Amino acid sequence: MLKGKQTWIYESKPVIIASAAVGGPFEAQGPLAEDFDILNEDIWLGQDSFEKAEKVLLEQACSKVIEKSGLDKEAIEFFISGDLLNQITPSSFAARTLQIPYFGIYGACSSSMEGLALASLIINSKAANYVIAGASSHNASAEKQFRYPTEYGGQKPPTAQWTVTGAGTALLGQRGVGPKVTSATIGKIVDSGLSDPFNLGGAMAPAAVDTILAHFREREIEPSYYDLILTGDLGEIGHSVALELLQKGGLDINDDIFKDCGLLIYSKDQKVFAGASGCASSATVTYGHLLNRMGKGELNKILVVATGALLSPISYQQKESIPCIAHGVSIEM
Repeated sequence: MLKGKQTWIYESKPVIIASAAVGGPFEAQGPLAEDFDILNEDIWLGQDSFEKAEKVLLEQACSKVIEKSGLDKEAIEFFISGDLLNQITPSSFAARTLQIPYFGIYGACSSSMEGLALASLIINSKAANYVIAGASSHNASAEKQFRYPTEYGGQKPPTAQWTVTGAGTALLGQRGVGPKVTSATIGKIVDSGLSDPFNLGGAMAPAAVDTILAHFREREIEPSYYDLILTGDLGEIGHSVALELLQKGGLDINDDIFKDCGLLIYSKDQKVFAGASGCASSATVTYGHLLNRMGKGELNKILVVATGALLSPISYQQKESIPCIAHGVSIEM
């Protein structure tokens, strides 16, 4: 099952029985709006804080994926989820509502594929029959924690990115109809010395490249094996840096198949600076848009490499550089 030092090959090929994507009003204005199961009209979602609203987003995504699967909630053995907030409270509080045995994870914006990789590992080892993997983020809650509350109206540089308000979930099973998870390459921490929290795409690009190079080296396949190779939220800056680093690393990936979720979810006339970010960037694009395209027969094999910047307000205040990570998961029909 372990190939090389970082890659798991899932012999049983866990099946994504159902998936769900939930978004907010800004996501409803983007080009992928039709791929969301639920689009909320209000970023507050009827709550009195943005943090509580993010919990509701994740609860919506969990309820919808269970509904789409046709399973009873009691049949699901485990729930794996992560988000960006302190002590991953949206995930933990959603787990309180779900009452499903729970693994809370923190990989920043890489949490979506970290969760999918671990859920697939559990299914592949026959330690469970059904597992939900999920991730969420909220623009206003992330701004409040990592930068400045939006009410301040603080100026941002062109390298900044817009945190996606949304949640994505996938329900995996031992058998069934749907795309299959075939492998996962678990990333290492890569720190290029950058410390600017407004240039996370540039900081995360080397980590994405490190994982992509490891994936193709250890699986002994070429990039042409996949119809699409996507990073999670590098944005314009990180995407261009990643392309250059991949070429320097000896891996020539055609720009037609190398994309970024953070460049897909919003249109060019939406003012999002260098693109999208947040756990929900890769989670909603993968569990909504990409799996829908696979279901239509437009895509057969994809590699999603979710990227995460593992900084905190404290580490930034202490002038630490930003350690980054990326986890890659292959999904095939």
